[in-house]
Amino acid sequence: MVTAQRVEAPHLESIRTRARRVAEAVPDPELPMLTLADLGVLRGVEVDADGTVTASITPTYSGCPAMAEMRSDVAARLRAAGFPEVRIRTVLDPPWTSDWISAEGRRKLAEYGIAPPGPAPRRAVGPVPLTLSPTRRAVACPRCGSSETEETSRFSATSCKALWRCRNCLEPFEHLKEI
Repeated sequence: MVTAQRVEAPHLESIRTRARRVAEAVPDPELPMLTLADLGVLRGVEVDADGTVTASITPTYSGCPAMAEMRSDVAARLRAAGFPEVRIRTVLDPPWTSDWISAEGRRKLAEYGIAPPGPAPRRAVGPVPLTLSPTRRAVACPRCGSSETEETSRFSATSCKALWRCRNCLEPFEHLKEI
């Protein structure tokens, strides 16, 4: 257990490493096959000289309903691991992008039957140009790998996923949207 007294510098790094490992293992409440680290939501974990742990997380979407659960889960896991003083900081800048999902996270999504996102659209600085051509790419079926797929609904069980269907194997699947 880390007490609320001054932590010596040599121990601080090992405490920081242990706290980071605990926070990295917290599953995402909406995509439980992924950890917050896999998803790229966990931004950092710091430990102050007094032993206070501050974990920084970023929402995937503005108004993400899972943020309260993420904050609560990270804090609970850290306290259960023996860190009595825990703060959770929400970081909005830079905004999260689906490019932050790790290679391991993408593998886990596909293994679970959810098509991982492709590259996020590049954000322009200044005015956003209006493009009237189709912008969606083919999404590979996570079951058979076919790119002969179609979107059946832009929204799924959560706002970050869309429903798709494979024209080859005829199986429905979810796709995590690029942002």
